[in-house]
Amino acid sequence: QVQLVESGGGLVQPGGSLRLSCAASGFTLGAYAIGWFRQAPGKEREGVSCISSNVGDTYYTDSVKGRFTIARDNTKNTVYLQMNSLTPEDTAVYYCARGRLFRCGSTWYSDGMNYWGKGTLVTVSS
Repeated sequence: QVQLVESGGGLVQPGGSLRLSCAASGFTLGAYAIGWFRQAPGKEREGVSCISSNVGDTYYTDSVKGRFTIARDNTKNTVYLQMNSLTPEDTAVYYCARGRLFRCGSTWYSDGMNYWGKGTLVTVSS
C-alpha cells in the first residue's frame, strides 16, 4: 500500500536549518507529484511546496520562497525539503503528501493530494 514517512524534524534555533525527508513506498515515486504541507498549533494546514515528477516544476508558498528548497531523488524513493533561515513562524508539524497526478497543478495546495504521511514536528525556538 501507499506509504509516506517523514523524518528530520526537531528543535532548531532561529536562523538555523533542517532537512526533512519523505520516504515513499508502495508506488512509483517518479510518476507522481509530491507536496509538503504544515500545520501550526491553532492554524489550518497550509501548502508549503510541491514538486512535479518533472523536477523542473516546483512551487512554494510565498512565506518560504528563497528559504526552502524541495528536491526529489526517485532512485532513493525520497523527497526532501531543505529549510534554511528558520523562524519561529515555521514551527509546525510538516507532512508530505502524494499528488493525484504527475504534476502539482494549480490547486496542489488545496485538493491536489490523496495520500498523506503522519508528519514530523519542527520547532524553531531559542
